[in-house]
Amino acid sequence: MQDQSDKITALQLRLTLAAAEAQRPASEVTLLAVSKTRTPEQVKHAVDCGLTSFGENYLQEALKKVAALKSLALDWHFIGPIQSNKTRQIAENFAWVHSIDRLKIAQRLSAQRPANMPPLNVCLQVNIDNEPTKAGFGSSELLQLVTEIARLPNLRLRGLMTIPEVRTDIQEQRIPFYQLGKLKDEINESLDNSQKLDTLSMGMSADLEAAILEGATIVRVGTDIFGPRSTTAG
Repeated sequence: MQDQSDKITALQLRLTLAAAEAQRPASEVTLLAVSKTRTPEQVKHAVDCGLTSFGENYLQEALKKVAALKSLALDWHFIGPIQSNKTRQIAENFAWVHSIDRLKIAQRLSAQRPANMPPLNVCLQVNIDNEPTKAGFGSSELLQLVTEIARLPNLRLRGLMTIPEVRTDIQEQRIPFYQLGKLKDEINESLDNSQKLDTLSMGMSADLEAAILEGATIVRVGTDIFGPRSTTAG
């Protein structure tokens, strides 16, 4: 597992350097390890290397890992598409959800969050490039719904998430991340101080520097931590 340790060290250096360039403390940026299709043993090794936040896309696979690693103090984030019949188990087993793309899903998560658990931290997925095949709220739609979502009793609306179109030039990569940050600022103008958004979940292995320069507080990285994936779990 030395290779994984080296990958995490290199990634943390990238994060630190990008934060320094942005004149931000590196502590403002959470490294979310995307652990879909990875084994509990791989996750445990990442924990041994200092990581505590893990992102999962596939519910049944994730629930097995959550159970296997329940003795560890980990933050589990659900970052994949959400079907209505999966909301109860997500509400019961995760600390964060990044991929809310419909008001109905937010309402179900709030209604099904157990009363003995703290509010579920949530981000709203934004289709920042208006891609027809990609999930997420459009900017204008989101502005109409965000106040209603922020008032749901068992959720804590933390911020916005996006997966923009692939761009290779860093200046081009910065554009959608800048737009998401401006959208967060615009939304915050309509929210009470206690409700204001503080999270931008954006940036992955290939564009995390651009995201951090534009204010990312969570970057989601899989391959550059765990190496290539061989199969996809359901």
